[in-house]
Amino acid sequence: MPLLPVVAAAVALAAVAGCGGPSALRGSPPAPSSVPASGDFSGQVDVGGGRKIHLSCKGSGSPLVLLESGLHDSSDTWTFTDTRPPVPKSPAVFPGVAAFTRVCVYDRPGTVRYTDPPALTTRSTPVDGTRTLTAMADDLDRLLTSARLPGPYVLVGHSFGGMITRLYAQRHPDKTAGLVFVDAFGTDVRALFGARWAAYRELLDRPGTPFDAKPAFERVDIDGSIDAVTAAHPLPAVPMAVLSKTEPFAAPPGTPKDLLDTLERAWPRVQQKLVELGSQTPHFLATGSDHYVQVHDPDLTISAVRLVVGRVQAEP
Repeated sequence: MPLLPVVAAAVALAAVAGCGGPSALRGSPPAPSSVPASGDFSGQVDVGGGRKIHLSCKGSGSPLVLLESGLHDSSDTWTFTDTRPPVPKSPAVFPGVAAFTRVCVYDRPGTVRYTDPPALTTRSTPVDGTRTLTAMADDLDRLLTSARLPGPYVLVGHSFGGMITRLYAQRHPDKTAGLVFVDAFGTDVRALFGARWAAYRELLDRPGTPFDAKPAFERVDIDGSIDAVTAAHPLPAVPMAVLSKTEPFAAPPGTPKDLLDTLERAWPRVQQKLVELGSQTPHFLATGSDHYVQVHDPDLTISAVRLVVGRVQAEP
């Protein structure tokens, strides 16, 4: 299943940005969870404050793998593929990882479902307004805690999802077993853009989707997100892997060429900085893939996750 047009071009570029969340949840505490320890689960989890987040899990075993989508993307991007030979069409990353350990995905509020036509998710309680990265990491922690999913976790972050998993790991080192960055956003991208940063930041917030003007559409404090990661404690010393695209980003029609040129020049440096975050971190180039490496190279993505899971399991 290919990424749907209109949303595909916009989200592919937008997914390299940062996100956030409301500073705190208020109201009632979460209700007891009914998420099983193994097997298939798909349903809403009460995270408190009158909010619920949609979660899906498959497989069994440990460490549990959590797949974090990019900016504006629901969990759908982990569940389908768009490949060409010799890359196999199946399995997608979500069921593929479930073949060797427990794996879960979730819908952040305001993200795009790849239905026909595309739509904002209704499976998680909407949150209006600009979000902070700290609150998004808090959402992830509340979800994992409310669902009683045992850690520590291997966190797999695509695009801006890598910023969410990175801050989570910095704030919860005891709950983090490993990290996989899938063509992920990095903190140094702002400096690499220089004078063009403001224009790029605006494009990330309003990428030209049919949902840009909707109050519930996922919108982020991108500068605050970079600052939050920069100010947080260093990452824990855990196994890591980095996967990076080789083909240009898709972009909405009319995107200035100099903006895209700046992005393409900066991106390899962003990826190398991610590699340097850990010790002996393998760097996989998804040759022929654009930004959606998990969609175009699911077998490579699954293999990278398996490698990190194996290194975690081998630790004394």
